[in-house]
Amino acid sequence: MAESFAQLEIASQPECWRRAARLAATAPGGLPRSGERVAVIGCGTSWFMAQSYAALREGSGAGVTDAFTASELPRTRDYDRVVAITRSGRTTEVLRALDEVRDRAATTVLTGVPEAVAGRAGHVVDLSFCDERSVVQTRFATTALALLRAHLGADLTEVVEQAEAVLAEPADAALLATEQISFLGSGWTVGIAHEAALKVREAANGWTESYPALEYRHGPISIAQPGRATWMFGGPPDGLAEEVRATGATFVDHPADPMADLVAVQRFAVALAVHRGLDPDRPRHLNRSVVLETA
Repeated sequence: MAESFAQLEIASQPECWRRAARLAATAPGGLPRSGERVAVIGCGTSWFMAQSYAALREGSGAGVTDAFTASELPRTRDYDRVVAITRSGRTTEVLRALDEVRDRAATTVLTGVPEAVAGRAGHVVDLSFCDERSVVQTRFATTALALLRAHLGADLTEVVEQAEAVLAEPADAALLATEQISFLGSGWTVGIAHEAALKVREAANGWTESYPALEYRHGPISIAQPGRATWMFGGPPDGLAEEVRATGATFVDHPADPMADLVAVQRFAVALAVHRGLDPDRPRHLNRSVVLETA
């Protein structure tokens, strides 16, 4: 059977991340400067990447950084810059938000289709080299995050090597019979956890949930049981792994950088889709972008 577009795009991520790191080194115009108050917006997967970047940027001391799904960007809060992440450049909510803030904040768009946002933002960062054919986003989202991490000063060399190691291993077949998976993160990896859960839902109609790790004890752990799993991005809180295993559920905790570990989830999502006889490139009820009306 021929590989799906999703499989090919997942496999291409290490090279995309290398290219993003090189692009960041050229200091493309429009990426947030230290000290700017920044809002980062997106929808779906792009929103989750915005969450991860916001936590990383503010945590690094570069400045106040908030993340919003595009439709919920506060119109009464002042920012120096609004950064939008949009693979297609056509998402209605993103375009509306850019139009509404253009007279009161600098605007920057990271997109796989630069021509789609021509005239809608002050700066456009061209990520067309990681655009995708599959409806399910993988490499565009992680490459946008790779660019933003590199711009904050992160050295992605080891992260890329870890992703290559993940891709060289067989996909984890042990979880294919798992009934439910909860994904957990902390700090910048909360966005990664949300994205992991979305990937399995989109590609394979899987039952997934996602939470900040310390919230898991506040109710969600009640669904843990044999045949279900909890997947942690980054180091788990003390005692959590033991508590999950005591329920009979599987606890997954890989030592790799969470962005590389997300590649493992992407591969699992595709494998689960194939296992269930689904097409991971064409998830039900979804399109490449959500266009509510001409925006």
